[in-house]
Amino acid sequence: MNSKMRKLLLVGFTVVLSLSLLVTGCSDDSTDDGPGNGTTVNVAQPTWDTGWFQTEVFIQALEKLGYDVKDPITLDNPVFYNAIATGDVDFWADGWFPLHNQYLSIIEGKGEVVGEFAMGGALQGYLIDKATSEQYGITSIEDFKDPEIAALFDTDNDDKANMVACPPGWGCEAVILHQMEAYGLNDYINATQAAYNTAMADVVARYNAGEPVFFYTWTPNWTVNELVPGEDVVWLEVPFSTLPADQSDLEDETFVANLVGKAGAAEPFNMGWPANNIQVVANSAFLNANPAAAYILKNLQIPLEDIFAQNYEMFQGENRPEDIVQDANEWIAANQTLFDSWIQGAIDAAS
Repeated sequence: MNSKMRKLLLVGFTVVLSLSLLVTGCSDDSTDDGPGNGTTVNVAQPTWDTGWFQTEVFIQALEKLGYDVKDPITLDNPVFYNAIATGDVDFWADGWFPLHNQYLSIIEGKGEVVGEFAMGGALQGYLIDKATSEQYGITSIEDFKDPEIAALFDTDNDDKANMVACPPGWGCEAVILHQMEAYGLNDYINATQAAYNTAMADVVARYNAGEPVFFYTWTPNWTVNELVPGEDVVWLEVPFSTLPADQSDLEDETFVANLVGKAGAAEPFNMGWPANNIQVVANSAFLNANPAAAYILKNLQIPLEDIFAQNYEMFQGENRPEDIVQDANEWIAANQTLFDSWIQGAIDAAS
């Protein structure tokens, strides 16, 4: 990862409510007499850059309908959900559910989870490199209670394994902290809460140097293109299901059948995390006042494998604002008939 991308990511993690020029909806195909003509749309994007591509596709669809879409602001989860409730932001395309259930009370009566952008396809869990897993028989995160196993992943000589976790403010942070406590692993694992992509770039470098690596990740994400489960790394099982109180009713849903790249032979495999839906979260007043935009937010979908591919290109260096816009342009062109059907549906919804 080049130094420019690292700087952009670090800014993204620290900015709370400032305009971000990282991704801009700058399609030249806006419609002056479309149903959105005269209406301004305020968009947010998350501090994790794996969602910026889909945000740009939504932006270009809305611009096609004549909406004036402002440059996205980059927000942490709690700030975003509060901004939806106040109407300062109209939508974002990165609601993760059930991971973000803890924020639903903030938007109750003011915002909505809409559409089926990516249903049940977002997996999460803990991984280590395949070579170390096979050499030492590591199949579960509980294996780290063995000091000799933990020492294999100790990068700062404190007698604990170092695991790349989630930065403060991310939904996954609460789950990881809960699970480390519940599994009794705090004495054996340091859950590193640094800028995620920067930390993962170091993981990739260590892996390429033949060193053991240990990290949390999710899909879609560039990490599973760079370190492929089953080839380079393996998913670790958890000893039992346990989730924070806002997700405790989903503890029976953390098992995944026929998981590709799992360590060991358990079937189904307990990843410790329920599969997530990635959905749009929007301000209710905005949806009610803009049926054309509401149609797009509820119906536009991008296959997970396309997001995987774009995220990997970002990691390879195509991470400039214009690269993301171009990626969206190319995806729309490759799916023009489908895209046009969404635009027509939105026009019909507004008529």
